[in-house]
Amino acid sequence: MAPPLPPPEQTLPIDTGLDWQARFAQLHAQARDPRLRAYYGAGMVSPQTPLSDVPFAAMDFETTGLNPQRHAIVSIGVVPFTLQRIQLPQSRHWLVQPQRPLLKQSVTFHHITDSDLTQAPDLSDILSDLLQALAGRVVVVHHRTIERGFFEAALQLRLGKSIEFPVVDTMEIEAQRHRQSSMSLWRRLLGRRPVSIRLADSRERYHLPYYPPHHALMDALASAELLQAQIAHRYDPDLPIGRLWL
Repeated sequence: MAPPLPPPEQTLPIDTGLDWQARFAQLHAQARDPRLRAYYGAGMVSPQTPLSDVPFAAMDFETTGLNPQRHAIVSIGVVPFTLQRIQLPQSRHWLVQPQRPLLKQSVTFHHITDSDLTQAPDLSDILSDLLQALAGRVVVVHHRTIERGFFEAALQLRLGKSIEFPVVDTMEIEAQRHRQSSMSLWRRLLGRRPVSIRLADSRERYHLPYYPPHHALMDALASAELLQAQIAHRYDPDLPIGRLWL
């Protein structure tokens, strides 16, 4: 049985003050690659936009390892959504040819093998479609170090230019509550294990159903549903997105 939901709260510890709308205008003016120029040209919502009006795109990568400088992306899932609706018919999933060999350890997680990737395109071949799926939307991930780090490294390798984009990190939201609270300190003092902020464990706290992990499209959907639940239980939907994105 799942533990009870945390009490509703309206406080929000995350506030970077970063204006991604203004940053995208700068990046659009500087971009030379036509795909990046089109992505930045689609613009970004104002930091004052209420969460209830923000178009989101949950994104997940499966990779050959955890280090963006040594490993590579093998699959990508994107699910567009708002707080009111998940737009599954518009979701996308790609297998992509990694620039580095598959590792046995990673295959045990995502179950993508060399034979699955025989006909897979390079990321540069699907980059226009991927950026179009993300254009104008705030990216939602669970553990931004993976998606942001690997996306930046992949484009640096192929274009000689990285990419910048705002993210809402559902793991960071859980960490703020469960790893950095006074209750967390008491747990440590009592020698108890910290609360898990992994995707499946976070979903269980909000009574969301179990999904098999390590499939990029499924994990993107799981992250979209988790953010909807986090905002429904913890935040005011009129809260500006600028208080939540990173």
